[in-house]
Amino acid sequence: MTAPVIPTIRPARPEDVPAVVAMVHELAEYERAPDQCHLTVEQLTAALFGPAPALFGHVAVDEHEEPIGFALWFLNFSTWAGVHGIYLEDLYVRPAARGSGAGRLLLAALAEICVRRGYRRLEWWMIDWNPAAGFYASIGAEQMSEWIPYRLSGDALRALADHAPTAGTRTGDRPGRVPDRGDEA
Repeated sequence: MTAPVIPTIRPARPEDVPAVVAMVHELAEYERAPDQCHLTVEQLTAALFGPAPALFGHVAVDEHEEPIGFALWFLNFSTWAGVHGIYLEDLYVRPAARGSGAGRLLLAALAEICVRRGYRRLEWWMIDWNPAAGFYASIGAEQMSEWIPYRLSGDALRALADHAPTAGTRTGDRPGRVPDRGDEA
């Protein structure tokens, strides 16, 4: 009997993007919302590797360097703590690789980034019926039940945007800082 291969975790590379996009679509299928997932290879490539990336990614790869899982994340900021944190947008491990430790290793890589950079939080949302809740509890993650998520999208987002002041109508109007190179992942 051979020992199971422990996945390797590394930052995503351009050649990983097609596999990550495929896994994002697998995740959408798992979450019973495949018709809501429209991510393309071109979009993810631009988001991760464009001139000012604001999205970062790590992959779990098998012994053949094939991606078997991924974590896509970006920086958030806590005004109360006064420091950045990581918001994990998606974590996914292909069904055949579940139990390999890939999910724990992906989260550990993000936790290490937080600790090394002085970030105080690693946060994410999870669909309420996901059986991963037990896994998250086993690593010490706390469910934040007192916070209620809100979202503006579609027509409601456009309707609110119609009420935004036009450029130059605010006193002291100064464009916000847009990262010129992103944050190294």
